[in-house]
Amino acid sequence: MAELDSSTLLSLSNVLDISQLDNLDVNSQEFKTYLTSLSENVNDILKAINEKDVGIYSPDEMLSGKSYYNEDSQEQDSVYRKIIIFGALPDTATKQVVHGLDSTWSYKFTRIYGTASDTTNKVYLPLPYATSTAADIIELSVDATNINITTGKDRTSFDVVKVVIEYIE
Repeated sequence: MAELDSSTLLSLSNVLDISQLDNLDVNSQEFKTYLTSLSENVNDILKAINEKDVGIYSPDEMLSGKSYYNEDSQEQDSVYRKIIIFGALPDTATKQVVHGLDSTWSYKFTRIYGTASDTTNKVYLPLPYATSTAADIIELSVDATNINITTGKDRTSFDVVKVVIEYIE
C-alpha cells in the first residue's frame, strides 16, 4: 500500500502558544522568532488550502483546486470543473446535452467522467462504461457544444445521469 503524502497535512494541535504573546517584548529576538513562526504556519496553511482538491461539484463553473503544467507557458494552469445534469440515457443512440462552455475558446480537458443511476432497480454505472460486450458499452465524449453519450442498447432505465468535466481555459 502506498504511503500517504503528508506534506500538506496540517497539525491539529496548537502550533503556537498564544499565551506567550503577552510576555514578549515587541523589540526582542523572541518576538521576531514568534512572528517568523507565525508567518511560516500561515504560509503552510495557505499552501495546503491552495493544493487541495475542492470537493464541490456544481453546474456552475468553479475552480477545482487542481492545476496542470502548461508546456507552452511553462507554468501551472488552474483546472475548472462543472457538472452537467444529463437526464436519462438514450435507447441505442447518441444523446447530446449542451455543456455551456464558450465554443470559440480552446479548452483543454483534463477529465471527463460521470455516473448513470437506475434509481428503480438500484443499479449504477460509471461513465464511460467499458465491457467486453460491445452492445453494453456506453461512450462519453465532449465536442465544442455538447456532452455526447452513446449507448449500444436501451439504457433509458438509467434515469439520473451526471457528467463531470474538468478543463483548463
